[in-house]
Amino acid sequence: MCTVTLSYDQNNALARRKLAALLKTGLFEELSNTKRATDKEKAKHVEEVESIMNASKKSMSHIIERYL
Repeated sequence: MCTVTLSYDQNNALARRKLAALLKTGLFEELSNTKRATDKEKAKHVEEVESIMNASKKSMSHIIERYL
């Protein structure tokens, strides 16, 4: 899941309506402060992604080598 951060003028009625309509579609959810990832969790996620990518590159290297 990806996270999108929006900034808007909370006094702007049109911005509030558009945001409410976007959330009402059910395609997006508003994260509470307790659900936000901490810096430690973000670092762990980055480390996991890098590890997965490195393993993938190693396992595919013999195939990629043919095309270089």
